[in-house]
Amino acid sequence: MDTERIDHRAVPAWAMPLVALLAIVLAVGALTAVIVRPTMPWSGSVNSGAQPGITTGGGMMGRSGAGTSGAQPGETGFVAGTLAAPRVVRIAAGPGYTFTPSSVVIARGETVTFVVTAMGPAVHEFMVGPAEAVAADTPGTPEVAEVSMMQSKSLTYTFDGSWPYGFACHAEGHYEAGMDGTIILVG
Repeated sequence: MDTERIDHRAVPAWAMPLVALLAIVLAVGALTAVIVRPTMPWSGSVNSGAQPGITTGGGMMGRSGAGTSGAQPGETGFVAGTLAAPRVVRIAAGPGYTFTPSSVVIARGETVTFVVTAMGPAVHEFMVGPAEAVAADTPGTPEVAEVSMMQSKSLTYTFDGSWPYGFACHAEGHYEAGMDGTIILVG
């Protein structure tokens, strides 16, 4: 039987790790694009309760708020989230010390469920509320803790004040590395 010998030296030693790294980068990018899409085709509400607060679960894909049209606050056709049907905003935490998106437009008085998914190996937190309380990591400010890699947790919040709002991760060293975001109120 005639067998052909393959010369493994024909492929440089650095080529296989480079191809593997490229595949990982593309996979994380594709997954991030799916998770942080502003609207999803599902209907229903992630938060089954009628009051703002913390809920967990929903998985990575979750469901968008009932009545979400895809239009953003200030645009024609926008439907603001309510206590009964909060609008869902998906946030990717990581990879690294970033949130994607890093700013979110919210209608004044709107109720929003943030679905936060950790995209890297670091464990993150997500705190939302008045910017001053978020920056100071003030106890009692709404937050979800210990969001592990590829895990999603949600938090529902009503933006009914007139002060500036923000969000942040206060896991050790994350906020100091710049892991925070801005809420832009309109209306």
